Amino acid sequence: MNFIKQSFYVVAAICFTLACACAHSFDVAATPAPQEKSPGFTAQDAKNIIAESRKIVSPNGIDSTVAVPINGIKQILSIRGNDNRNPILLFLHGGPASPDLPLAYTFQRPWEDYFTVVQWDQRGTGKTYAANDPDKVAPTLTIEQMTDDAEQVVRYLQSTYHKRKIFLLGHSWGTVLGVRLAQRHPEWFYAYIGVGQVVNVRQNEALGYQFAMQQAREHQNTQAQKELASIAPYPGDGDIELKKIGLQRQWLSYYGGLAYGRTSYAFDSHAEELSPDYSEQDLDAIGPGSLQTLNHLLRPLSALDLSSIHRFECPIFLFLGRHDYAVSHELAAQWFTTLQAPSKRLVWFADSAHMIMQEQPGRFLLHLVNDVRPIAVQANDAAPDDVVSDH
Repeated sequence: MNFIKQSFYVVAAICFTLACACAHSFDVAATPAPQEKSPGFTAQDAKNIIAESRKIVSPNGIDSTVAVPINGIKQILSIRGNDNRNPILLFLHGGPASPDLPLAYTFQRPWEDYFTVVQWDQRGTGKTYAANDPDKVAPTLTIEQMTDDAEQVVRYLQSTYHKRKIFLLGHSWGTVLGVRLAQRHPEWFYAYIGVGQVVNVRQNEALGYQFAMQQAREHQNTQAQKELASIAPYPGDGDIELKKIGLQRQWLSYYGGLAYGRTSYAFDSHAEELSPDYSEQDLDAIGPGSLQTLNHLLRPLSALDLSSIHRFECPIFLFLGRHDYAVSHELAAQWFTTLQAPSKRLVWFADSAHMIMQEQPGRFLLHLVNDVRPIAVQANDAAPDDVVSDH
């Protein structure tokens, strides 16, 4: 789950830095020295440039951010696509309470040629957290309530956009909600796509810890070995403490178990700062929302085990990173072999860990378009493909 990525960062503060560059202009004849960066250039200027570059201008396009009343609170949906005839893909973000909307600009724009993509800030998350009274929402932060929220989001999309079925994509914690929805209402979905699929949380924590400790020993990192040893045995038999999760994630991330080849999550956290979809207020809401939600969900999540599920009544895809130790790729692959479904496919991403959409965005898009979308095309729920002619 993305408490994989968020828990450490709500325990320890992250220092954000911004690097903004201005274009250099040259006179072709005189070729003067490059102009200095304008002192007035701001992060908001960068956000505006990004927003303009990804603006949807096609006549059948959709670009809407809406506050939908769902189960007693306002919940925020971003709905974007180049052609409203395309199938809807609902993205269930990780965390809990770790939104992908502020990062969507880094990977989602090409998807919008083929899908109408819906990013939903879940209960207790980002824009939705900021739009409601946290004290009233806090007692409702349960897996069951959030599953019901997800059901209502699907019903809203079906009704508003006149779709009988949609695609359901869960990432990390979002795979928990995704599996529950696909089990309850398979008739609503063309397919379920699990990205960084959660199976058994306690086993997952143990495997991630083993990876981090093994790497620390191989690299003779005495600091990492000492800190990891201080929380042994991990995760233990009781409740998993947030501070212990944060320490495990720190070293797991340092050795590329969250993002392959990277030693931290800073590249993503910095990207959030330039999101055209998130204001400073929205960004400020991520931390407290994540902490509040984890405080309510950590205990039930610690006991979560989906390994007894062996049957899906809709097609299922798993997209797994070969180096994912934040959510164990090994557990997910083993679980996949036990599944029965109308059709199923496991797609491996060789140069990815947990953040596959950003680590290998081209391959991710390729498999969405070539493997997933044809199910909707076959059902005549897609915009016609471009006509290619030699004349």
